[in-house]
Amino acid sequence: MNITNPVCETAVLVGLATRDQDIVKVGEYLEELAFLVDTAGGIPIKRFMQKLDLPDSRTYVGKGKLEEIRAYISEHEVDIAVFDDELSPSQIRNIEKVLQCRILDRNNLILDIFAHRAKTAYAKTQVELAQCEYLLPRLTRMWTHLEKQRGGIGMRGPGEQEIETDRRILRYRISLLKQKLSEIDKQQTTQRKHRKQLVRVALVGYTNVGKSTVMNLLSKSNVFAENKLFATLDTTVRKVVIHDLPFLLSDTVGFIRKLPHTLVESFKSTLDEVREADLLIHIADISHPDFEEQIDVVNQTLTDIGVYGKPTILLFNKIDLYAHVEKDPFDLAPAQKQNLTLEELEKTWMAKSHLPSLFISAVEKTNLESLRELIWKEAREIRKSRYPELAEPNPVL
Repeated sequence: MNITNPVCETAVLVGLATRDQDIVKVGEYLEELAFLVDTAGGIPIKRFMQKLDLPDSRTYVGKGKLEEIRAYISEHEVDIAVFDDELSPSQIRNIEKVLQCRILDRNNLILDIFAHRAKTAYAKTQVELAQCEYLLPRLTRMWTHLEKQRGGIGMRGPGEQEIETDRRILRYRISLLKQKLSEIDKQQTTQRKHRKQLVRVALVGYTNVGKSTVMNLLSKSNVFAENKLFATLDTTVRKVVIHDLPFLLSDTVGFIRKLPHTLVESFKSTLDEVREADLLIHIADISHPDFEEQIDVVNQTLTDIGVYGKPTILLFNKIDLYAHVEKDPFDLAPAQKQNLTLEELEKTWMAKSHLPSLFISAVEKTNLESLRELIWKEAREIRKSRYPELAEPNPVL
C-alpha cells in the first residue's frame, strides 16, 4: 500500500498599516504570520501590505488592493488568503466573494494550530470550546452537519432556518464543553491542593522561546520541543530538586501577539498553573529582533490574567544564536539594540530590569549551573517566607 504525503496548501498573507501600526511593524507581524502558516502545514508564497487610516469595514484592505490580491491568487492558484487581524463575519463573506478562495484570519489560524497540537483529552476539549465560540457568530451553511450530534423529536420548529438550527446545536455543544471543563477544573484544583507544601515554579514566555528545552534541562524529563510555534499545549509538571530543595516546575502554553480571547478563556485552568505559582521564570529569546516587544506581550498577558508582579526571574535564552551588527563609525544616529554586543546588552538589561536576570543557551547548556543556583536562591527565599514551619534544607556543595 502506497502512502502519499498530503499536498501542502499555499497561502498569501495580508497585513494592514494603520495610524497605530506602521509599515515596518506590519512587516514584522507578517513574518510571524508566515511562521504560523508554516506551523499549520501551509506554504506562504506572497505577502500583501496596504496603508489605510482604519481597516475598511467591508473588505479590510479596500477594493483596489483586494482586486490586486484576487489577480495574484487566480494566476498562481493559491489555496488560502490569511489576514493578520480578526475579520468580522461580513468582512469574511465580502472578501470570499471577491477572492474565490478560503479565507482565514489570524485567530482562525491560531485555533487551527491549537487543534492540531492538542494531544490530551483536556487540551482537545479546551480547543474545541474556543473553536465553537469563535465559529458561533460566523456560522454558514457548511455547519449543518452539526445537527447530527444531537437529535430528538421537536428539535426543529416549523419554518426554522437551517442556520438557526446550527446555532442552537452549537450553543448546546458549548454548554456541554463548559460543563466538562468545569468538572476537570475541580479535579485539577484538588490535585494542586495536594502540592501545597512545595514551592511551585512556572515557566512563562512568548511561544517558541525555548521553555520546553529549559524544562527538559532542569527536570531531566523529555517534554516535546521543536522549532515551531505552540509546540506545547498541555501543561507539564515535574518535581525538581536543587541542593536538597524540592519544588514543582511547570511548563505552560506560550503567549503570542493578538492571542484570541476565546483561547485565553478556554485555557483558564492551564493558566491557573501560572496564577498559583510562587515563582515565574519569564523566558525571552534574545536572538529575536523583537524580543523586547515579546517581553511586553507576555507582561501584558500576565497582567490580563491577574498575575503580573509575582516574584520573577527574567531568563534570556538562545545567546548562541545572538548576532550583533557592527555600527558604522561614521553613522551619527544612536546605536540600535542590534548594534550592541551580547555583553553590552546584558549590562543594559541588568541595569534597567529590577528582576533577577540571566543570559543562557539551553541548547549549548551555557550558564545552566548559574540558572540552577539562581532558582535555588529565589525558591529558598519563598520557602522561608511562605512555609516557615518547614525546615530549611541544607545545600549540597
